[in-house]
Amino acid sequence: MKIAIIGGGSIGLLFSYYLNEYHEVTLYVRNPLQKEKIASEGIVLQSKQNSAIADVQVKLISEWGNHNEELSIICVKQYQLEGVLRNASLSTNHPYLFLQNGMGHLKRIDQFNLSVAMVGTVEHGAYRVNENVVVHTGVGRTNIAFYKGKNDELLHSFVKSSSNSFTFQIEDDYKFLLQKKLVVNALINPLTAVLKVNNGLLLENTHYFHVFNELFKEIKGILELEEEQVYYENTLNVCRNTSQNRSSMLKDIEEGRQTEIDAILGYLIEEAEKRNMKAPIVTTLFHIIKGSEIERGGK
Repeated sequence: MKIAIIGGGSIGLLFSYYLNEYHEVTLYVRNPLQKEKIASEGIVLQSKQNSAIADVQVKLISEWGNHNEELSIICVKQYQLEGVLRNASLSTNHPYLFLQNGMGHLKRIDQFNLSVAMVGTVEHGAYRVNENVVVHTGVGRTNIAFYKGKNDELLHSFVKSSSNSFTFQIEDDYKFLLQKKLVVNALINPLTAVLKVNNGLLLENTHYFHVFNELFKEIKGILELEEEQVYYENTLNVCRNTSQNRSSMLKDIEEGRQTEIDAILGYLIEEAEKRNMKAPIVTTLFHIIKGSEIERGGK
């Protein structure tokens, strides 16, 4: 299958490396320097076991839409999404898979009259070292559900032909799928970014864990979660399994990048306002992160 992967961050590099084994992959990136680096040296994947290189075709994002790909996997941050889609010269019938955090990206997707749009959550741990090197810190799976329209034949073909070491799971309920990841992101990312700690300390430090639980109570009320224990236990497991990791939001703050706080806590604030609910912890964390972005040079 001819696949376009949009975005040269950690997830874009990770997906390009693994999918390139069974598919004809083209990675589309913004930076000409990154394009040159990948074209000349390939994508380097580092893990606990070894280091390996994949030669992946790479082009600039401005070239996306003219090469007859059968599927586009969108790995850019949610705040980059609108600009990327607006500049793409693709038919509305073209299938998309969106891999953004939170749920704020759904309203951005809705702005475009897409016939087939899938959403996914990525359970792998990864971080980008430089333009062409990605470290695979934790093996998971990618969960996919249809958000708009359907193309079962394409999705099943894609999932079945992919590597056993990089697995996919098809889910029926996109809302449940995204909410599970949203709860994880909304609990772990802002707290670790504000407290400047690894994920595991949220559970190990009794005072941090108290705040963790109070935040969960607020989130479950906003989202009106029916199976709250499922969401809670899932987040605890993620925290334990990634106990030594530093969250992506903490890394963004430390490195002066814009975070995805609008797609995560910003979305929850909007949902609370729709229900005429107060969300004091969510709102406080949101403004602390936004203030940190300004102080650290983000926008």
